[in-house]
Amino acid sequence: MEIGLLIILFSVITYAMLAKRLSTTILTAPMVFLGMGYLMSQSGMIHIGDAHETVYLIAEISLVVLLFLDASQINLRRLKKQRSWPLRMLLIGIPLSILIGTGFAYLFFPHWSWAMLALIAAILAPTDAALGQAVVSNESVPINERQSLSVESGLNDGLALPVILFFASLVAMETGSQVSDISWLMFGFTQIFVGILVGVGIGWMSGRLFLFSESKETSSSIYEGIGVLALTGISYIMASLLGGNGFISAFVAGLAFGNIVKGHCRFIYQFTESEGQILIWSSFVIIGLGLLPTAIEHLSLPVVGYIIVSIFIVRPLAIYLSLLGTKSKTLTRLFMGFFGPRGLATALFALIISKDILGEYGHSIIIVAINAVWISTLIHGIAAAPMAEWYGTKIKKLKIKARESAKLRK
Repeated sequence: MEIGLLIILFSVITYAMLAKRLSTTILTAPMVFLGMGYLMSQSGMIHIGDAHETVYLIAEISLVVLLFLDASQINLRRLKKQRSWPLRMLLIGIPLSILIGTGFAYLFFPHWSWAMLALIAAILAPTDAALGQAVVSNESVPINERQSLSVESGLNDGLALPVILFFASLVAMETGSQVSDISWLMFGFTQIFVGILVGVGIGWMSGRLFLFSESKETSSSIYEGIGVLALTGISYIMASLLGGNGFISAFVAGLAFGNIVKGHCRFIYQFTESEGQILIWSSFVIIGLGLLPTAIEHLSLPVVGYIIVSIFIVRPLAIYLSLLGTKSKTLTRLFMGFFGPRGLATALFALIISKDILGEYGHSIIIVAINAVWISTLIHGIAAAPMAEWYGTKIKKLKIKARESAKLRK
């Protein structure tokens, strides 16, 4: 156990010292730490054993904090002023991804119920900015493409969450693992409505409190960062106590809080870039240790087929269709569609909702989702840097050619 932990900690130090250089290569942090967790598990140096509750606890904490942090960095006014790309990708692309993904899922898993098919499609819809960092940080890629991908990855997990919870409740009822005196419709409405209401209230009040504290100089950025962590827990627990969904509450609280204190919340960005990275890396290690071995052991042709289709057909087609009618080029629509890596949100959503779904269905969700994460980690991690360079060069040539053609026409 101690030797395994030492190896992981040395790996963290090594990667941290080489992170800037490695960011331009095909070796990404999720690849390193997911693989490290898997190797530790296979070597027998670290045994997760039956400590599923610990894994669930870490997953819940990670998801709550990441949902809050992602939402808190979204400026709603700026989003409205931006071009329509990110809004189209979110409001049209996500529903299309779920719809198209449900249809393809039936081809690979015909024995599943329609609710189960829609659930797995919704779980695979959110994308992970961490896996596409080589794209969003590459200055050869035009700024609009980078900002659109960044905004989409920051918001799509929160927008997909209500859909995931809705279909999860249906599947849970089918498996008999959720017993309630009220209908599933009322249950789902209560979860979403109370979660949003609590999130808005706590986020708004906390934002005002932080601004008041700053104006009176009664705190500092160090302590404000600690306060934000406590705030994520408050939003989650308060919603749960009142019958709402804690994850929706955390996301909405972050959105409200970030837009109240915008321009005054440097500590949020600092936390995301430092301590937040530790949380992400730790989560990938835990996934590699506790979930990846079982997922790979139960990997099958239908699972592989659906994951490949999801990566190369479902999302690219959904994003392509969502951007029709804009000034985006065909190459741009294809590029934006391909860079939709499945990462931490997909794994954590699958892990958490599988607790409420008994038997074969819950197990199947984990198998498909975790295999999708490591396959996407490899494909998008390897492709990100070279594809970003190629796309940036190609777009630059197309723009030069367009300018030259315009001059000739004059």
